Amino acid sequence: MGWSKAATFQLKLATGRTTVLTAYLPDASVATGRAVVDCPGGGYQILATAHEGHDWAAYFNRQGIAYFVLEYNMPKGDRHVPLNDVRQALRTVRDSAASWRVNPADVGVMGFSAGGHLAAMASCLLSYADRPDFSILFYPVITMKRGTHVSSRAQLLGQYKDDAAMQEQYSMETRVRVHTTPPAIILLANDDDAVNPVSNGVAYYSAMRRQGNDCTLHVYPSGGHGFGFWSSFAHHDQMLNDLTAWLRQLNSPRADAVRVACIGNSITEGMALSMPSHTSYPSVLQRLLGSQYHVGNFGISARTLLRKGNLPYTQESVWRDAREFLPNVVVLKLGTNDTKPENWQHGKDFATDLQAMVDTLKALPTHPAIYLCTPIPAFKPTWNMSDSILVNAIIPAIRKVAKKNKCKVIDLHTGFAAYGRLMNQDGIHPNEEGAAKLAELVAAELKKH
Repeated sequence: MGWSKAATFQLKLATGRTTVLTAYLPDASVATGRAVVDCPGGGYQILATAHEGHDWAAYFNRQGIAYFVLEYNMPKGDRHVPLNDVRQALRTVRDSAASWRVNPADVGVMGFSAGGHLAAMASCLLSYADRPDFSILFYPVITMKRGTHVSSRAQLLGQYKDDAAMQEQYSMETRVRVHTTPPAIILLANDDDAVNPVSNGVAYYSAMRRQGNDCTLHVYPSGGHGFGFWSSFAHHDQMLNDLTAWLRQLNSPRADAVRVACIGNSITEGMALSMPSHTSYPSVLQRLLGSQYHVGNFGISARTLLRKGNLPYTQESVWRDAREFLPNVVVLKLGTNDTKPENWQHGKDFATDLQAMVDTLKALPTHPAIYLCTPIPAFKPTWNMSDSILVNAIIPAIRKVAKKNKCKVIDLHTGFAAYGRLMNQDGIHPNEEGAAKLAELVAAELKKH
């Protein structure tokens, strides 16, 4: 079965405008917990709500996926209007998760053409609490720069349509971030002469691949623009098979999984690894811990724990994301970049700044268990980093704060000391094998408790 008229209803969202969300819920016997919020296309002027909206309901419901069609408001030059609408739609689905048999950690967004740009904005610009968990992009408008769909740009940016800075800001190929932008599938036709595939959908794929994020691209030899669910599209059946296969392989975190937030610098992020979404230590940690855990990577390169450092971690949006993740466990690994001379001049504040981070984490409603990691050795003084400062100042400060707050310590400096051979040439960042070893060390400690 999978689809029932009885499970179809409409809601008016509290956006201050007429924003309608139509829900199609699968039969309880097949519901998987996954949900998709759809943004039909129409050049930010109209909405193609049939073949890019409601016609997809049975397809998703038969797979046990809850499906929602969003009739978002047209921007008319106010770029915030449609983004606020999709934000509210995603919030509504997650807030109603229990009633609608939805897993709030498995809510994706789908968009067509200009709706694809809106879906990409949701994926790249929203904070963690509102961000979709995956994206389905059909022949999307992505760029606002050269190669854009000119009419969509005019409708979205209005008086700023020719402003280079605004074009850059709303070109989603420039806003993709490692670990932050969710997995995506892009489906388009090679002969699309309305929205240039190379400067739009392919550009988004390229940006995702450069960052090491999961992304799949399907380019069909013909079909033009706007084929949606039309059965007249020559590759309709293949397209559905491709999308179905992608959805089946897409990881779906358990709603009751223990959430582990890995907070750190480039070593956590997975710098110098080709596909950090698979090879960074938090990604390996996820595989080691299994489906009972949901591991989030909140690492960002070059950041310091010191608030007066050149790039303080707590000034980054990823710090907000880590808190919105509502972790049950936090693995905090910072300190290596703090040893640079320009940062360590503020070293007297290290313990105080670490305490402030711990206090913020302890205040979360989930009251997470906090693991403070000693940094792995700086095997070489690259970028003027100092293992001596780690050993004689930073690690003692970490242990002091851990003792005061009854936090557990993961001694990676000692545990990783014998694995200098598993480093990249810079002597600072582990290679792929080294990241896996790091994950083993962290997993061993987490499994003790």
